[in-house]
Amino acid sequence: MIASFLKKIHREITPLTEMDSFYVCERVKDCFDYPVHYHPDFELNFISGGKGVRRVIGDHIEEIDNTELVLVGPNLFHVWEQHNCTQKNIHEITIQFPENLFHDSFLQRNLMQPIRNMLDRSAHGILFSADEIRHIIPRLEKVTGMTGMPCFLELMWIMHELAQTPNQRLLSTNTVSPDNTEQGDKVKLLYDYVHQNFSSRISLNDMADLMNMSNVSFNRFIKRSTGKTLVEYVNEVRVGYASRWLIEKDLSISEIAFSSGFNSIANFNRVFRKMKGQTPTDFRNEFSNLKKVL
Repeated sequence: MIASFLKKIHREITPLTEMDSFYVCERVKDCFDYPVHYHPDFELNFISGGKGVRRVIGDHIEEIDNTELVLVGPNLFHVWEQHNCTQKNIHEITIQFPENLFHDSFLQRNLMQPIRNMLDRSAHGILFSADEIRHIIPRLEKVTGMTGMPCFLELMWIMHELAQTPNQRLLSTNTVSPDNTEQGDKVKLLYDYVHQNFSSRISLNDMADLMNMSNVSFNRFIKRSTGKTLVEYVNEVRVGYASRWLIEKDLSISEIAFSSGFNSIANFNRVFRKMKGQTPTDFRNEFSNLKKVL
C-alpha cells in the first residue's frame, strides 16, 4: 500500500563514526539493487556508464543519462534503480560526510558561504551539469586512492568547486528556505503564510498587504527571493504537498487536487505534469512500483 510506503523506507546505517570526516567508496557494478533509503549524512554520488538507471530523490523521479553527479542532503530518501539500464561495468563513487562535519560558526565565515549555500540546497537534492563537472571527475577518481589529510583537503577542493558550478538543478520539490536569504524575516513570513494557506486562494493583493508592499514591489520581492512569480511559487508548494500525499495517503487524485488548493482536476493535472513531467497517476504508480525494503 502506498500509505505505508514511507514506513518501509530503509534507514541506512552508514560506516561513519563520530570520529570520521568522510567515507569514500568506489565500485564497478552491473546492477543497482539497493532499496529506497535515507541516512543522517550528506551523500555525493557519481555514476558513469549508467544510462537508463532511474534516479529517485524525494518526490523526484527521472531516468539518468550516461554520467551524473548528485548531492543528497541528510534524511532525504533516495535510490538509483536498474530500470532501463542494460550497461555493464557501471562506475560509481559514493562520498558520505556527517551533517555536523562543519561547525555553524565555521560555515558562517565568508569563505564558506558558497559551500554553506550548497549544503542548504542539498535538502532537495542537487544535480550538477555533466558538462560543468568534467574537470572535477578526475579529482573524484583520484580521491578514492587517498587517505588522511591529503584526502580531506582534496574533498574540500571538490566541495568548493561544486559549490561554484553553474547550472545546478534542484531535484525534489523546491521551496523557499527562510534562513537562506538576505531578507530573512520577510521571506519567512512569505514561506509561513503560503505553507499555512496553500489550500485556499492566495491573491497578489493579499500577499502585498501582508508584506506591507505595493503589488509591484511584492512582485519584485518574490521574484528576487524565489526566482518565481507568486502563482508559480504557490503552485510549486501545492504540487510539493500533493506529491507527498500521492505517496503517503490513499486519497483519490481529485481529493488530493482540491485539498492541495487547485480549483479543478484539469488545472491540477496540467500544473503537476508541467512540474513533474508526468501525470499524478503515473507519479503515484512510479512510487508504488519502487523496490521496497527487505
